[in-house]
Amino acid sequence: MGHPYPIREIARQAGLSEATVDRVLNRRGGVRQSTVDEVYRAIAELNRQRSQMRLTGRTFFLDVVVDAPARFSSAVRAALESQLPVVRPATFRARFHLVDAPPVAELARTLDGIAQRGSQGVVLKAPDHPLVAAAVERLADAGIPVVTLVTDLPTSRRTAYVGLDNRAAGATAAYLLDQWVPDAGAVLVTRGSGSFRGEDDREMGFRATTRQLRPCRRQVDLVDVTGDDEVLHGLVREALAADPDLCAVYSMYASGGNAATVAAFADAGRDCRAFVAHDLDAENLALLQDGRLSAVLHHDLALDLRRACHVVMQAHSALPGAPRSWHSGVQVVTPYNLPAEALSRA
Repeated sequence: MGHPYPIREIARQAGLSEATVDRVLNRRGGVRQSTVDEVYRAIAELNRQRSQMRLTGRTFFLDVVVDAPARFSSAVRAALESQLPVVRPATFRARFHLVDAPPVAELARTLDGIAQRGSQGVVLKAPDHPLVAAAVERLADAGIPVVTLVTDLPTSRRTAYVGLDNRAAGATAAYLLDQWVPDAGAVLVTRGSGSFRGEDDREMGFRATTRQLRPCRRQVDLVDVTGDDEVLHGLVREALAADPDLCAVYSMYASGGNAATVAAFADAGRDCRAFVAHDLDAENLALLQDGRLSAVLHHDLALDLRRACHVVMQAHSALPGAPRSWHSGVQVVTPYNLPAEALSRA
């Protein structure tokens, strides 16, 4: 695999020693396959980011740690890489650690590894768990600012949060369903494992606003701890069989699961009068265009990540001002106001 990068550059990108990288590139053996993969992944990341590299100016290495399904992790990667060429005045190089529902201890070990080898900042999407908070504490002790993305860790020593105002998003979903289902029909609320603070905030905003606008409305909560579409399909079918009044859905999932819910309603011969979901990924875009979703609550992920870079620069005094959190506004997307960037990804 040809490349124009010095061994030192690849080693910094991969977080490995120069000797290890040299051994991998010259095929001398004695290196674990996972380490070999890290070296070539670092080269691929350098290739993607080459257009924004400069020989002069300050360089910030940014570690992006995301616990999410691949479709959301891929969206985070694409959004950040779209911003790297325009973030100023520093040059950013990203190292990605993208995982789907790992053991929390493993996630904490990843953060500890970053603290040990050094970084200028960490962008983190992780469950609100004591082990994660403790790892964030160790990063802070090492002088590495942590910016939480999409879902917050408010009791940790993170530097700032960037992402959707989740409580406002939940309230918006309640308002929309109140307009579309003005009678006493029950709402199915689906969510993931329950360990992410962002979904907790969405649920609180939804419940409080529903109670205010439609006190008689029943809310049926469905927590899917597996993240598996077939499992979710079965859970929704069971909920529909148990409750004949269910006629609307609010899906709080960060990504995925909604096609399974739509299919469960269809298989049960039940009408879903309104369906509000989150994030305009490829699945939700197709469902929205097909009329299966009523609206998608969306936010500008690229802007979130650009702000995260600004927070990191402020934490290192490369930009004026103190680091602070940024809450993105909630965009209500229908088939008639699809963002151009979503259509370009389709």
